[in-house]
Amino acid sequence: MPKVGLVGCGRIMPAHLHGYKALIENNVDVRIKALCARKLRDAKRFRSPSDGVPPRKPVGPPGDPLAKPHLYVSDFQSDTDVEVYDDYREMLKKADIDAVEVYTSVFSHHEITLACLEAGKHVLVEKPLALTVKAARRMVEAADEQGKVLGVAENTRYFPNTRMTKWVIDQGYIGKVQAVFGGAIGGYWSPDRIVAETAWRHKKLFAGGGATIDMGVHLFHTLRYLCGEVEEVRSMVKILEKNRFTRDEAGRVIEKTESEVDDTFLALMKFRTNAVGQWFFSWGGHGEPLSVPRTIYGTKGCIKAGLVVLDDGAKFKVEELFEEKAPRRVKERFFPYGIRDAMALETLEFLRAIREGREMETSGREGLRDLAASYALIESSLADAAVKVDDVESGRISSYEEEINKHYGI
Repeated sequence: MPKVGLVGCGRIMPAHLHGYKALIENNVDVRIKALCARKLRDAKRFRSPSDGVPPRKPVGPPGDPLAKPHLYVSDFQSDTDVEVYDDYREMLKKADIDAVEVYTSVFSHHEITLACLEAGKHVLVEKPLALTVKAARRMVEAADEQGKVLGVAENTRYFPNTRMTKWVIDQGYIGKVQAVFGGAIGGYWSPDRIVAETAWRHKKLFAGGGATIDMGVHLFHTLRYLCGEVEEVRSMVKILEKNRFTRDEAGRVIEKTESEVDDTFLALMKFRTNAVGQWFFSWGGHGEPLSVPRTIYGTKGCIKAGLVVLDDGAKFKVEELFEEKAPRRVKERFFPYGIRDAMALETLEFLRAIREGREMETSGREGLRDLAASYALIESSLADAAVKVDDVESGRISSYEEEINKHYGI
């Protein structure tokens, strides 16, 4: 039975615990053995109500993983004692664990992951994989040297719509992919809210970039999965709102931060298949939000959000087409045990990769590429030129990262 330690008991923890709950309820052979946070109180917050630490209020809009309701490990796992630690190094020395999931702030990902790999543990890391591309490369290299599984917790890969859309494209319903378009400005954190109520997300040395990194890795992972490898990007990256705030229910400002990183990007992409793409995203935007659903155009039709539209006028819902036409083996591969919870599916893939001695679908190498494509947005904007993702991944282009790498000695 794989035994896992969870490091970083913050706002994303409930979403992951709901995933573990789904796995254990489906008799998946795994147990959480340790919880670790910088403050012991935060680790106890998720162990059991008997620890006496009250839940933290969720943040974010409905459907956001950060908005998942609180959950205790004891709510779904009563047959295993769970230890708590305030130092991951102590956990690695003392806890009886085979693997670690890292949910801490991104600026600590590389340090914790490298220590876990050196201790002989398999590691699954929340996205973005690392603070910089150079740090991510070191993590991937260390996993190779240790012969351990390194994965990125890129939940968008496991969303039902993403999986089903991939199947529809692979079956040739819309022909060869030619172009993809989409984007959004405005929304829950607009025009000037501190994103996820964590001010470090707006500081270069703690977040790397802003929307380009936090949302960019999601975007590029999904587009690479559906449309093929991204070869080159050309972008404009901006800060629309220099000051960001958290306000109470009465509208009074309770926190203010000055943003050092972007909140907006506009990107053009070229894929290795010669397909092209255009995307925009912003945490800014006053007044009314704008959203353009992801639309993938092929030589026979398109997929607009969840709808397939063919040249002859035929229309099908992606989900209905998948449920009706996809073979059982495909459904079982995409959704083992009938699970549709993305957090549960990414952890299950992690456990299966460990057992089978292989890389995850969302491997460390995938997370590295997603991060390189995201940083290519910033490098392109700074250079006012197209940037090849290979050049960022290899470190040939890294001017924006240099300050961060120097600060952390990466």
